[in-house]
Amino acid sequence: MKSANNNVSFLFKWFCTILFVSAVVGSVSALFLVLLNAVTSFRESHIWVIALLPFAGIFIVWLYQKYGGTANKGNNLILEEYYHPKKRMPLRMSPFIILTTLITHLFGGSAGREGTAVQYGASIADQFSRFFNFTKAERRILLMCGMAAGFASLFGTPWAGAIFGMEVVRLGKRRWKGIIPILLTAHLSSVVCSLYGDLHTHYPHVEVPPAFSWATWGWIVVVGVICGLVAILFHLCGKWFSTAFRKIKWTLLRPFIGGVIIALGVYLSGSTKYIGLGIPTILEAFEQQLPTYDFLIKVLLTTLTLSAGFKGGEVTPLFFIGATLGNALFLFIPLPLVLLAALGFIAVFSGCTKTPVACCIMGMELFGPQAVLWFATACLVSYWVSGRFGIYNSQRNRRLRFL
Repeated sequence: MKSANNNVSFLFKWFCTILFVSAVVGSVSALFLVLLNAVTSFRESHIWVIALLPFAGIFIVWLYQKYGGTANKGNNLILEEYYHPKKRMPLRMSPFIILTTLITHLFGGSAGREGTAVQYGASIADQFSRFFNFTKAERRILLMCGMAAGFASLFGTPWAGAIFGMEVVRLGKRRWKGIIPILLTAHLSSVVCSLYGDLHTHYPHVEVPPAFSWATWGWIVVVGVICGLVAILFHLCGKWFSTAFRKIKWTLLRPFIGGVIIALGVYLSGSTKYIGLGIPTILEAFEQQLPTYDFLIKVLLTTLTLSAGFKGGEVTPLFFIGATLGNALFLFIPLPLVLLAALGFIAVFSGCTKTPVACCIMGMELFGPQAVLWFATACLVSYWVSGRFGIYNSQRNRRLRFL
């Protein structure tokens, strides 16, 4: 009888947790996407606001210094709590990262949104440990549920979101124990977000990928190698900028200088193409030839933005970098433009996040399942080539245990 009561209590605990985490995180993602689109539209129609980027950066850094506490660690705090659970994630992480990401985009920083979604997903999910008695192992699953919910609802990719939530902390035999609640949370949060309207970006499908041949496979490997090298470049640029900014003793001066450089770059170039998310350029990369240097400029601006202290994610800029890189490779590699852009899109992401399985699945969800063999090849090669260079400093064991 006692065992039956324990089972009922266990099921009730997880049923409530999955339901409420999905509802809250999915709704927050919908609100965040609406606000992000609004601030982006405002910036594009009021270019003068970019001149205020240095002052926006000062406010962001001051806010985190004054009130942020451990929330300033961002995604690395989630990973640290996963590996060594100590105390509940601060709830203020959610409003802080959403607000500062919106400010970054409003005033012209080059950043993304995935890091934001993972942070508010994990911090919201972890609040449920207030109401239920979770063991350390269960709390790890709870954090993965939150990360998966944020990722899945933001991008509309529930399968990739679920696998990302597990893979980013390292896949292994014991990690699969939490796959059911993670999958359920990812799918339900994505459904909840979709109830608010069609808020996600839709990409072209790779309808007729090249048939298998050793020559084609060889070219895909070349693409994967180049994407892995670009992932290393992204890491090294971020490290170089971070080191340079740390030499500035007054921390509030760092975002000011970074903001001035970015704002001047925008005004001198006369284009806002490389700031913000860059989704219009990502979509263009699937349709027409773009300048071959687009991906390099995005690498520099994104690493500069984040190293200076602005907030947001790296992933959508990585999509930009990868898609425009694939677009540039179209000049040299005899494969369809749509396929090359799609391969770059997911393979650079794979090399930077060490999540090749999630990236391959994301490729199928966004671009269709027809090219799954090529997606898997490019993601794995990029992952292997990039080695231990990644965007999450606290990430452990960056080698898949089952490969």
